[in-house]
Amino acid sequence: MKNILGRDIPDYIEGYGEVKHYNGYLAAKGEKSKRAFKFKNVLPGDEKLYRGLETLMDKLPLKDGMVISFHHHLRNGDYVLSMVMEEIAKRGYKDITIAASSIFPCHKDIVKYIENGVVTQIYAAYISGPVADAISAGKLAKPAVMLTHGGRARIMESGDLNVDFAFIAAPTSDEYGNINGVDGKSACGALGYAHSDAQCADITVAITDNLVEYPNPIFEIDQTLIDYVVVVDAIGDPNGIVSGTTQITKNPIGLKIASLTSKFIKDSGYFKNGMSFQTGAGGISLAVAAEVREQMKKDEICGSFASGGITGYIVDMYKDGLFKSLFDVQCFDLEAIKSAKENPDHITMSASMYANADNKGAVVNKLDIVILGATEMDTNFNVNVTTTSDGKIMGGSGGHSDTSAGSQLSIIVSQLVNSRISVIKDKVTTVTTPGETVDVLVTEKGIAINPKRTDLIERFKDSKLPIKTIEELQEIAESMTGKPKDIEFGDKIVAVVEYRDGTIVDVIKEMK
Repeated sequence: MKNILGRDIPDYIEGYGEVKHYNGYLAAKGEKSKRAFKFKNVLPGDEKLYRGLETLMDKLPLKDGMVISFHHHLRNGDYVLSMVMEEIAKRGYKDITIAASSIFPCHKDIVKYIENGVVTQIYAAYISGPVADAISAGKLAKPAVMLTHGGRARIMESGDLNVDFAFIAAPTSDEYGNINGVDGKSACGALGYAHSDAQCADITVAITDNLVEYPNPIFEIDQTLIDYVVVVDAIGDPNGIVSGTTQITKNPIGLKIASLTSKFIKDSGYFKNGMSFQTGAGGISLAVAAEVREQMKKDEICGSFASGGITGYIVDMYKDGLFKSLFDVQCFDLEAIKSAKENPDHITMSASMYANADNKGAVVNKLDIVILGATEMDTNFNVNVTTTSDGKIMGGSGGHSDTSAGSQLSIIVSQLVNSRISVIKDKVTTVTTPGETVDVLVTEKGIAINPKRTDLIERFKDSKLPIKTIEELQEIAESMTGKPKDIEFGDKIVAVVEYRDGTIVDVIKEMK
C-alpha cells in the first residue's frame, strides 16, 4: 500500500515485522511509556575493572540472537565495534543484531560477519562504506533499520529495542566507570549518543585506553550506569576520530548558495536577538555559518544557543559573543573538543535530550533555524540523504529529520546540479525527511519556499532575492541535465527507514 507520502510500503516486512505507517510528523503525539530497566547491583568489594577484553567476554552471559550496541563518537577511527565483534565471532555466536549509532568505512570487518551469519541485522542512524554496500547488495539477512538520532534514543528508552550489551568507547574512565570524552589520546568530545545505551542496556561495558585514578573529576556518564570497565591498548585512531579543522567550501557555487542563504535568513523574521541556530559540518553549511556570523556582528545580534554536532567554527561564534551557549551532542573537530572541556556554557547533551520526540521536550523543539543538506529533493519537498541517486545506501538521517521537524525554519542548501545530476526529482529515490517539515531550498539558481509556508511566501513576495517555485528550479536543472531515468530495483527489502516516532516513511530495495 502507499503511505501518505506516496511510497509503497507493505503492512508486514519479513525480518522486521508489522509496519506502523507514517501518518504525519505530529501524528504520534500523546502519552508515552518508558521501559523498566533491568540491572544487577554492584556490592561493596565487587570489582568492575578488567585488563583486556578477552577475559571479560568469557564472563559475560553472551548468547545467540543478542542485541549489542555501540556509539560512533570515534567516527572513522573507531576500533571498539570491530574489536568486540571479533571476540563474539570467535566464540561462535550467531544471529547478532548490532545497534550502532552510526557505521563508518573503518567498520569494514563487519561485512564478513554479515556474510557468514554472525550479524543478521543492523540498527543505525547513518551507514556508509563497505557495510552500506553489503546491505545495498542484499547480503544482510534481515532488513537494516535506518533511524534518526532522536529515534534511536526513543527505541531504547521505550523498550521497542532491548539492548542486551552496550559497549561504550570511553576515552577516559576510572575503575568504577565515571567516563568522559574530552581527555586522553582518543578524546572525541561529547558522548551524546552513548547515554541511552548506558542507561537502557541490560549490561553496560566501558572500554577505555586511558584509565585514571578514582574518582575521575570530569565525567559525562557516571558509575551508576556502568557494569564493567575494560582497559585496552587503544580504542581508536585519533587521525580518524576528528579532523584538525573543518573547512568552509571554496567552491564559487557553494559560496553563492551560502550568500543567498544568509540573505534569506536575515529577511526571514527569525534573525533577531535570542535566535537559536544549527548547521552541519559540510563545506556549504560552514560557509552559511560564516555569512551568518558576519551579519550577526554587523547587526549586533546575540543568539540564545547553537546546537547539534559542534565544530570549531561554531565555537568561534560563541567566543565572539554571538551565542550565549552551545548544546553539543557530538564534536566534529579538535577545537570543539577543547571547548567542551574548557567552556562552562558549552553544554554536552544526550541524543534523547537533543532530539527524542517522545520525551518532555527535546532541544530541537527550541531551534529557530537549521541548515541541512540533501542528496535529492522532490517537488513535494521530501528530502533524501540516505541513498545515492542510483539507490545505494550512503548515509542516513542522523539529526536531519529531527531538526527539520523541531525547528521554526528548516533550510536545505544544495547545488541545483552536481556531476550532471539534478538535486530535484519528481520523486526522490528514498524519503529520509518528509516534505511537510522542510521549509526552503536554496540553490545557486534560486530559492524555493514550500507552498505550505504561506507566511514566508508573503514575506518574500517583493524580495529582490531570486525566489522561484520548486517546479521552476526543476525545469532549470533538467534543461541542463535532461530528465533522469527511473532506477530498477530488485524485490528484496534491504532496509526500512523509520521516522523519529517509529513509523516507516520508506523502504530501500536491493540494487539490481
